[in-house]
Amino acid sequence: MAATASTPQQLRHTNMGAVLAVMRRSTAVTGTDLIEATGLARATVIAVCDDLINAGWVRELPAQRTAVQKGRPARVFEFDARAGVVVGLDFGVAKATALVADLRGAVLGKATESFGGFVEPVAKRLATIDRAIRAALAAAGVGAEAVLVAGIGIAAPVDRNGNIPHSQRFWEHFDIGIREELRGRHGWPVLLGNDADLASMAEHWMGVGAGVDDLAVMLAGERIGFGLIESGRLLRGASGRAGEVGQLDLVEGVGTPDGIAHLARALAVTDMAAPKDVTAEAVFSAAARGDAAAGQVLERIARRMARVIALLATFTDPELVVIGGAVAQSAAVLLGPLGDELAKFMPTPPRVAVSTLGDAIVTLGAVRLALDYVEQNVLELVPLR
Repeated sequence: MAATASTPQQLRHTNMGAVLAVMRRSTAVTGTDLIEATGLARATVIAVCDDLINAGWVRELPAQRTAVQKGRPARVFEFDARAGVVVGLDFGVAKATALVADLRGAVLGKATESFGGFVEPVAKRLATIDRAIRAALAAAGVGAEAVLVAGIGIAAPVDRNGNIPHSQRFWEHFDIGIREELRGRHGWPVLLGNDADLASMAEHWMGVGAGVDDLAVMLAGERIGFGLIESGRLLRGASGRAGEVGQLDLVEGVGTPDGIAHLARALAVTDMAAPKDVTAEAVFSAAARGDAAAGQVLERIARRMARVIALLATFTDPELVVIGGAVAQSAAVLLGPLGDELAKFMPTPPRVAVSTLGDAIVTLGAVRLALDYVEQNVLELVPLR
């Protein structure tokens, strides 16, 4: 007969989930702390803690007796963040970067492997991705058996079921069977997420957007893409295209979905007579030093991005827009002219800031995606004995 909520095992799992939810948000807690937080009886709390200790998810700390305490000292418990690990992966055009993190999100290991772009055979790209993950696991000092789930960020729409819509541009470059490959090699659950969506999750979790429940994150790389948080929840849309802003050719004064880094390089070549290998960071650095030609490039980018942000804000009304990605911090010089341009379009524009997460923003978002899965499915991940 199928288990129901009234069966002892189901009730036991439910109580485990309640206790673990408190412990994940806390440091050391006593049985009394858990009773107050969960409403469970003392005997139930202690039995659940013993189960979690046996399962390896909780450890018991030395009891501390106070000078006025009578009787047995209170037992003290702590969630073991090393009970397992998660993998976060940023799968881009030319490289794959993997992070291994514990169950509180602390990064334990990182590795990056390069490949030859979309022209490289699928089998070779999959092997490179697996090599990056294995190197990150080695750097973390853990084996593949410790991984509970892997999250992967890709530069393509991903719907709420974790699938890539085949009607979208570039889908064939990223829908290469990576979930099936990693699941087959290692047996892990594997989750896909759009890179901008994961960037917004990272910012909402641990970036300058932490605590901001109406947030937009714009990746500052080759193409414009937004990840949107609305009322504290990721906004995906019907087929994962929310924030894609792919039809910017319809917007006067914008014309293409080219990103900030791409525009900085292209405009530097045409307006500053810079060499073709100039970097966006070099352009922003020159503008910060007062270079007049670089300043004009900055103003052109600011006018263009202000139109994009104003259009987005008209529909989604974010409190904060964060510019994220590898060049975000060097692009801080954009904030002044961008704010001036936005004020021309909107009486009360959203605040704009640059991310401090650097080029790890998507990978950290993939870690957050994996941690969310662990928290939502912890009852299936805790073995009962």
